[in-house]
Amino acid sequence: MSDPSRPLDGLLVISIEQAVAAPLCTLRLADAGARVIKIERPEGETARNYDSAVEGMSAYFVWLNRGKESAVLDIKSETDLALLHRMVERADVLVQNLAPGAIDRLGLSSQTIAERFPRLVAVNIVGYGQDTPYADMRAYDMLVQAESGICAVTGTPATPSKIGVSAADIATGMNAHAAILEALLAREKSGRGRVVEIAMFDGMADWMAVPLLHLEHAGRETGRFGLAHASIYPYRPYTCRDGVAVVVSIQQNSEWKRFCEKVLLRTDLVDDARFSTNALRVANRTTLDAEIEPIFASMNRHEAVARLTKAQNAWGQVSEVRDLPRHQALRRIDVALPNGRTVSIPRSPIRLDRSGEPPQVPGLGAQTDRIRTEFAA
Repeated sequence: MSDPSRPLDGLLVISIEQAVAAPLCTLRLADAGARVIKIERPEGETARNYDSAVEGMSAYFVWLNRGKESAVLDIKSETDLALLHRMVERADVLVQNLAPGAIDRLGLSSQTIAERFPRLVAVNIVGYGQDTPYADMRAYDMLVQAESGICAVTGTPATPSKIGVSAADIATGMNAHAAILEALLAREKSGRGRVVEIAMFDGMADWMAVPLLHLEHAGRETGRFGLAHASIYPYRPYTCRDGVAVVVSIQQNSEWKRFCEKVLLRTDLVDDARFSTNALRVANRTTLDAEIEPIFASMNRHEAVARLTKAQNAWGQVSEVRDLPRHQALRRIDVALPNGRTVSIPRSPIRLDRSGEPPQVPGLGAQTDRIRTEFAA
């Protein structure tokens, strides 16, 4: 009987991966039961050396590589390149995020894959679309955030900022994971795999769709508003009497009515012509804040939260990183390190259950000898 918690059991994934985007993609596949063989350089892939925060290992590597096997190969040598080709021949999925053109030089171009490995699902993760003038540009997370305009809408009015985590890489890994699942479903129907290109810039441009549409169709360039929303209002933190801020989100006119009546205790604002629609509230945000801020400043946090809850208005708090380990919504899993110790990390957002032994983070080249024997000529 198949295990519903391992829907990809029996799937073989070969990944020539480094850093964040490709490892995140294959992590999701490994979590779902796929066998993921990670090809590494003798010195280890990039993320192994970012830091040594977790029992001497990189936090990035511990996060992204549980449940995988590590094989150290010199794919510039004829012997190991031939081994790689034998592995790919038996694989269901190939994932790579090498520099532009490198996969072609390894004899694994899109055309070669279509001819030699017609059932293979191959995913090429690149910085920019290979049919654009940016095709040969090297791409890292913050560079792509900056190029796409994400930094132009993030931060304070005076200071553009990157998103504080690797958003371009994470979006790319998520897109690659979804593309692989789609391609595998299509293969079930057609019997054929496909070669898929996933560009980091495309992922960020997709996230920038609303600012782009506002610019092209309304002539409005989205600004930077810190913790306030650019196009929904009021959607920002308000500081209470005890100095604690509560984030308020009002997205519908029905919510606005309840907010005025039960939180602000200002029924006169419900139909105020300056604030009667979201668009008007956005346009008159400074005037609106002058009405709202003193009311929150008159309440402590508990009073504000009680009113918001009674009004069925959405609210949240601005947590610090030091608050996350104790957050009541945080769900975790254990992973085993090569040194035999176990650490706790956030659980996959798409895996609800995990039983059995904690998944292992591989030591560098831990499975090399076994893999060489398994895929010997």
